[in-house]
Parts: sequence; C-alpha cells; structure tokens
Amino acid sequence: MASTSVSRVLPASPQKVWDLIGGFDALPDWLPYILESTALEGGRVRELANPDGDVIIERLAGFDEAERHYTYTILEAPFPVTGYLSTLRVHPVDGRDDLAEVQWSGRFTPDGVSDTEAEELFAGIYADGLDALHQTLAA
Repeated sequence: MASTSVSRVLPASPQKVWDLIGGFDALPDWLPYILESTALEGGRVRELANPDGDVIIERLAGFDEAERHYTYTILEAPFPVTGYLSTLRVHPVDGRDDLAEVQWSGRFTPDGVSDTEAEELFAGIYADGLDALHQTLAA
C-alpha cells in the first residue's frame, strides 16, 4: 500500500474554507480539474467529469462537520490504483483566526505502476488542487 499527503496554509478562517470545500459535491467550486459533479444516491456518491472527458465516481465513506473533514473512496477512475481511500481535512492554525491548514491525504494500492509513481501522481493532484483552492480564497 502506498500513501501521500499534501497540506497548505490558506488565507481564510477554517470555517470559511470548510464552507467552500466541505460539501461532498463542491469540487467544481474550487478545483478547475473537475468541471462538473453530479450527486447520486442522496449525495453519498459523486460522479465527476474532468476536461479530458473522463468519469470519476467516488463514494463518501465518512463525514465529520464538527471536525471539518470527509473521507471518500474511488469506485471508478482512470488512475492506476485500487483500494483508494482519501481524506480532505481543514485544521485551525494556532493563534490565527484568519488562517486554516488544509490537508489532503490518500492511501492506495498501485496497479501497473510503482509505489513512487502512484504517490507522485496523487501528490501532484493534491498539490495542484490546494494551489487552486488558495487562488480561489485569495481572489
């Protein structure tokens, strides 16, 4: 099993960040790679569309409003991994009400690629996503 984690400190309160990213169907609001998200099964599954026309289907595995995080699995995607489990989490920054740290982490089993290749793929996806989130919040 491989894993990776990326975090960024962002220029907004933890609640403001969570209000933007905490909805399981909210990826198109801040992640340019995801053009569309369709909620299925009462919002517990999301079908995502990216610019290449790929379909990514993910299932919500855990959600904690008070702790500001959710965990999800990938059911279908063009990624070379199986057993994918990821968490998106918002942390407060000690002594600062105007900053939040967002951590995006995942673990998975590479399929046809090395652990390092799979880890680099998702580290890049997470880093690009958090950079886009930073740009959205700074605008």
